[in-house]
Amino acid sequence: MRLGVVGLPNVGKSTLFNAITRAGAQVANYPFCTIEPNVGVVPVPDQRLAELAKMHSPEKVTPAVVEFVDIAGLVRGASRGEGLGNKFLSHIREVDAIVHVVRCFEDVNVAHIEGSIHPIRDIETVNLELIFTDIDTVEKRLDKAKKMQKSGEKRFLTEAALCEKLLPHLEKGLPARSAQIDLEQKEMLEGFFLLTAKPVIYAANISESDMGKPDDEIPYVRELKELASREGAQALVICAKAEEELAELDDEERIEFLRELGVSESGLDRLVKAGYKLLGLISFLTAGPKEVRAWTVVQGTRAPQAAGKIHSDFERGFIRAEVVHFDVLKACGSMQACRDKGLVRSEGRDYVIKDGDVVLFRFNV
Repeated sequence: MRLGVVGLPNVGKSTLFNAITRAGAQVANYPFCTIEPNVGVVPVPDQRLAELAKMHSPEKVTPAVVEFVDIAGLVRGASRGEGLGNKFLSHIREVDAIVHVVRCFEDVNVAHIEGSIHPIRDIETVNLELIFTDIDTVEKRLDKAKKMQKSGEKRFLTEAALCEKLLPHLEKGLPARSAQIDLEQKEMLEGFFLLTAKPVIYAANISESDMGKPDDEIPYVRELKELASREGAQALVICAKAEEELAELDDEERIEFLRELGVSESGLDRLVKAGYKLLGLISFLTAGPKEVRAWTVVQGTRAPQAAGKIHSDFERGFIRAEVVHFDVLKACGSMQACRDKGLVRSEGRDYVIKDGDVVLFRFNV
């Protein structure tokens, strides 16, 4: 999973990126501090791995990972090249989903590029630049599709119809992901690589003093969540400054710090969960004396394709999958106890992998 962190300059993007990746991205109080995108690979928190490690005492434990890409702050005119905008916009094309960081805190010591705090305006500024870029892309595809219609191929008629539906939608200032299109058109849309077709999580960056408050009591957050709801996007509240402090603590100190702040889990945990939900991802597990590992697959993946995530030979020579859900395994205490009770299932090619499945693949090549 590759998440691109975007937003206006000075909204806390790089601070948040530093906190959740501990990658040491450059942070400064001026625009365009981030020019080349910083990339950080983050392990997905999963307590199930620790439990499996207790059972198997493996040589290593390998969590699933999320890749965060810190993309430079966008400004008005980015779609026309302002602020190195074209280069920054191209980086967004390469991610699976967007984390749009929105400033929802006041601080006289941190300049705002627009001169005031206004989350809705800031979101519209960024979205419009992405939409302008998509309009240009769709117009070019429409011109090409119309020229190719003479060939009589149905796909060019379908593509032209899709473009003619998308253009007025985009021209209203609406993102491509909210367009009402059928399944065939959605599959075709994926090949357009539109920026506003990517799923989005709006991350409301609040002050430490607002942490623990109900979202409805933070005016900026309330406005942001209402906008996200209208758009059909996800929204979550995060404090980049607090996450930065959390990153420096050990596990026990982190738990105590979160308790003092009145929250139950870190922003990273919530962001990863939101990303998984947004992209329809789940994790299955493998466990043995050599390695305990979490593997990420798309929800609905069948057993042979899940086996292929481990090695192509596993998929090619797939025979069966021996499966027990983690909750059942934990209750029994060991894989052998599950086998003794007849709780390990033998599943074939049509089995759909579930989140938390502990799997042993049998194959022959």
